[in-house]
Amino acid sequence: MWWKKNKPEGERKSESVFERRVRNFKKIKRAYYSLIVLGILYFISFFNPLFINNQALVVKYNGQYFFPAVSNWLEPISPKPRYYSATEFGEESSSPPSFRKLKQKFAAEGKGNWVMMPLHPFGPLETPLDELTGNPPTAPDNLHILGTDAQGRDILARVAYGFQISISFAIMVTLLSYILGIFIGGILGYYGGRIDIFGLRLIEVFSLIPFLFMMIILVKFLEPSFMLLVIMLVVFGGWIGITYYVRGEFLREKNRDYVSAALAMGQTDFKIMFSHILPNAFTAVITFAPFSVIGNISALVSLDFLGFGLPVPTPSWGELIQQGSQNIEKPWLIVTPLVIIFLTLTTVTFIGEGVRQAFDPRDYQRLR
Repeated sequence: MWWKKNKPEGERKSESVFERRVRNFKKIKRAYYSLIVLGILYFISFFNPLFINNQALVVKYNGQYFFPAVSNWLEPISPKPRYYSATEFGEESSSPPSFRKLKQKFAAEGKGNWVMMPLHPFGPLETPLDELTGNPPTAPDNLHILGTDAQGRDILARVAYGFQISISFAIMVTLLSYILGIFIGGILGYYGGRIDIFGLRLIEVFSLIPFLFMMIILVKFLEPSFMLLVIMLVVFGGWIGITYYVRGEFLREKNRDYVSAALAMGQTDFKIMFSHILPNAFTAVITFAPFSVIGNISALVSLDFLGFGLPVPTPSWGELIQQGSQNIEKPWLIVTPLVIIFLTLTTVTFIGEGVRQAFDPRDYQRLR
């Protein structure tokens, strides 16, 4: 504002390098808004069971209230998860109740019992074949907005849950890869000499191990899981790229005067590496992160498409694309995940571009 600009030099609040970079990032509108949109959607995805689920939000039966969706949502962290059976709601079967049918039954009886369903009353794993208008995969209709897949599962539910899984997977792989890559790259770049030479040769040999062949071999002996895929992607390649970046930055920064001053003060190598050099080398590291996220999302989609990814029936974008490739005459199977992947990767790309420009020490001028 004009009154801030006209303040005397001594009254202006000093601005740190980080604050200046955040301000520069906010000026890049498409990156800033992309980060907000992606962050909000990712946060909401953790509440998917409350919006997209075949479990009722609230059930009132004989004066008592039940909350199946909340129990289902808290099941992973609950010491004693609550499971419901149809007999609790006046049904003869002891199997889990169909709350959509229970809602219709209570409405027809008119006894004051009722069921409140989520916004989209279908789960990502259920196969309500008796409720479909034809043989799966069925086209989009009023109930299944994006249609169903070859097993009769709702595509909207699977895409929404797949979003949360894909982003979580990419972030976890990126964080673990960065921790390992920064540590190894920092050691190679700081100490140099024989450690650097032998370390690079080992990395080159390690990078030649074919990741896909290793996955094929491991799948024969181990059941694929989320954490196994994370560990595999981190160990077999996720950390190598960032290691080269960090090594190069450490090689450049270790000859600076502030490093010599820290050595003269008797500070330890570990403190010099990660308290002094790393913050000054963090620009190249942080600008690489969004593009690493893009690569990890693409890797998970590729593995799921090839059948070496998450175990069936985990909601997966790659598995939907694989179904679409086998059912070309059913375009909604492949178009939906491809559009979602395109929008997600484009959004992350905008964020990465904005971070790179914000961390650029030069003023960024856009060509018009």
